Amino acid sequence: QVQLVESGGGLVQAGGSLQLSCTDSGSIFSSANFMGWYRRAPGGQRELVALLFGGSATENYGDAVKGRFTASRDTIKNIVYLQMNSLKPEDTAEYFCYARRGPSEFWGQGTQVTVSS
Repeated sequence: QVQLVESGGGLVQAGGSLQLSCTDSGSIFSSANFMGWYRRAPGGQRELVALLFGGSATENYGDAVKGRFTASRDTIKNIVYLQMNSLKPEDTAEYFCYARRGPSEFWGQGTQVTVSS
């Protein structure tokens, strides 16, 4: 049963912007300890993009995206967003929505972001 669904990926030129959305159909975000985004570039390792801490305003970003990407959450719609600005070719990756509730981890199926130079 798919509970986290990403959308908003696509092809964009370097310097452009995209906004990803992650819709939660399983009421995970409302009780999650963490929620946010990871990515995996072709042939690369999975890396942290952004994490929001449930119940607080704490945010954590990967070094590669600090100052360019912003994660946010709509608690009414149960959506987590990732606003990506000043995109670079090295941001090309599959982006995955993530949430953790206690010992349980939840992953979306991923959405592809491709940045052309």
